[in-house]
Amino acid sequence: MSFNPFRIPARWLRRRPRANQQITIPSLHLGSDYGGYAVASDLVTRDSVVYSFGIGEDLSFDLALIERFGCAVHAFDPTPRSLAWAKTQALPENLHIHGVGLADHDGIASFSPPANPKHVSHSLTARNGAERIEFEVKSLDTLMRELCHDRIDILKMDIEGAEYPVIDQLAHGATRPAQILLEFHHQLPGVTVARTDRALRTLGQLGYKIFHCQPSGHEFSLVHQAWMTTLA
Repeated sequence: MSFNPFRIPARWLRRRPRANQQITIPSLHLGSDYGGYAVASDLVTRDSVVYSFGIGEDLSFDLALIERFGCAVHAFDPTPRSLAWAKTQALPENLHIHGVGLADHDGIASFSPPANPKHVSHSLTARNGAERIEFEVKSLDTLMRELCHDRIDILKMDIEGAEYPVIDQLAHGATRPAQILLEFHHQLPGVTVARTDRALRTLGQLGYKIFHCQPSGHEFSLVHQAWMTTLA
């Protein structure tokens, strides 16, 4: 059978991951429409350890979490514009800002600035032709060791494509956050929906179940199976 260049397979047109919500548990959306996430509210307490990667210019999720539960939040972002913006905000004392990015290694990484100068988020993955900028990055294990944490109750990641290698590293380590809230970036050049599919399969193999996902297929909230009896 001859190849018809105008007959494009449906899988090439797919722009959304295959995964959908897998379990129903009590959840709560915290933060703005842009920067908010759904959390398994029954698992959050004043003593929860929260790592929130990706500040941009929206701390609404972090602030809502603190206001509702009184827990401490460690927020991370290496970009100077984000850090400068955060300094202009009236922030509670239990919101701790760290000027470092998350990666699957420790060191200096090369980031691409946003193609639109009105945007703030830099990316390890994207290549838009602009001059790249170097920022400090650290692995999750290194940050936990430096901050003297032996667990993470909520891991939020909006890290512009760096989530994929971080998930791969989670698969080879012992850290299992109770909740993982993240935005996937298969809209970036060179990042396919298939890569997001693989990342979600990896998380499933690690014991995570999806309790919330946005219709766009970019934002997912997952809980680890070790906490299922708590939620029953």
